[in-house]
Amino acid sequence: MEFVLGGLSAVGAGVFTNPLEVVKTRMQLQGELQAKGNYSVHYKNVFHAAYTIGTKEGLRALQKGLVPALWFQWVVNGTRLGLYQLGDELGLTRNKDGKTNLLCSAIVASTTGMVGGVLSSPFFLIKTQFQSHANDKSIAVGQQHQHTKMIPAFRDIYRKYGLLSFWRGSTSSIPKIGVASLVQIPTYLKTLEFVKSKQIFQERSLMNPFCASMVAGLLMSLVMAPFDLMSTRFYNQGVDANGKGLIYKNLLDCGIKIYKSEGPLGFYKGWTVNYFRLGPHTLLNLVLWEQLRYYYHEYEVEHPEIVKWSIHGQVHSPKYLDKINKLLKELLTFCHENADIHVNVRVSVN
Repeated sequence: MEFVLGGLSAVGAGVFTNPLEVVKTRMQLQGELQAKGNYSVHYKNVFHAAYTIGTKEGLRALQKGLVPALWFQWVVNGTRLGLYQLGDELGLTRNKDGKTNLLCSAIVASTTGMVGGVLSSPFFLIKTQFQSHANDKSIAVGQQHQHTKMIPAFRDIYRKYGLLSFWRGSTSSIPKIGVASLVQIPTYLKTLEFVKSKQIFQERSLMNPFCASMVAGLLMSLVMAPFDLMSTRFYNQGVDANGKGLIYKNLLDCGIKIYKSEGPLGFYKGWTVNYFRLGPHTLLNLVLWEQLRYYYHEYEVEHPEIVKWSIHGQVHSPKYLDKINKLLKELLTFCHENADIHVNVRVSVN
C-alpha cells in the first residue's frame, strides 16, 4: 500500500508543478554547448519563459507532456517512497531511540531513488521529448521530437531503436534521482523532527511539513541541478540509426562538453525555476504522502476487519489476536521444552 500512497502523492503534486517542469526543460536546453552571448535567448527567466510559451504556443503548452510526466511521478516516487517506508519498517533508517539516523536514512533513500530511476526511465524519456518540443519554431531549443501522444511515441521509439533505447539516458537519471532522494527524504524528516520538537506549531499543523519541505527543496535543487541538466540533455538529444546519442556518449562526456562550452554555471541553467518547482513539489508530494498515510492508518483503525501484517510481525486487528496468542503460547511452550531454541516475537494492536 505504501507504493500506492507514494505514487498518488507524487501525481497530485505533478499536476500543479508540470508547467514549471516545461519551463525548466526549455531553459536547460537553451544555448546547448554554446558560450553565453553566442545564442539567442528566448527564455530570460522563469516568468519570461512561462509568458513566452503561453503567448507563442498557447496556455495548454504549459502542460505539455503531462500524461508521461504523471506516469513518471507515479513510478519513481511510488517506488522510492514505498521502498523507503519498507526500509523504515525494517529499522534501517532509525537509531535505537526511534529517531531518524541521518546517514542510514540517506543510504536507504539514495538506493531506493536509484531503483525508482531505473524503473521510470522510459516515462522520463517521453516526458522530456514532449516538453522540449515548441509549436512555434521561433522559440525552439534543443532537438525537436515530433511526438503527438504517449503510446504512439513508445511504439515509434521501440520500432526504430529497440527496447533498450528507453534507458539510453539512465546513466544520468539514476544518479540524479539517487542524489535527490539522498538529500530530500533525510533532510525533510530531520527538519520535520526538529520543527515538531520546538513545538512552534500544533502537532497536526501543515506548517510543520511546509517548513521541512522548503528546506529539503532548497538543498535538493542545489545538489541535483547539474545531474538534472545533464539528464535533460541526454534524454532529449538526437540519436543515430543504432540509437546512439549524436552529442553525448556518457555522463562524463556530457559533463566535460558542458563545462568546456558553457562553463561551470552552465550546469545551473534553469536552477531558479528548478527551485520554484522543487519547493512546491516537495511540499505537495511529501505533505500529501504524510496525509494519505495518516488517513489510511485511521481507516485501518476504523475498520478492524482489515488486517495489516508489517515487517515487524505486528498484526493490526483485534479480531485475530486470540488465535495469534494461542499460537504464541504453543510456540513458547515448545521453546521451553527446547532450551537451545530462542524466539522473539512481538504482536501489537495499533
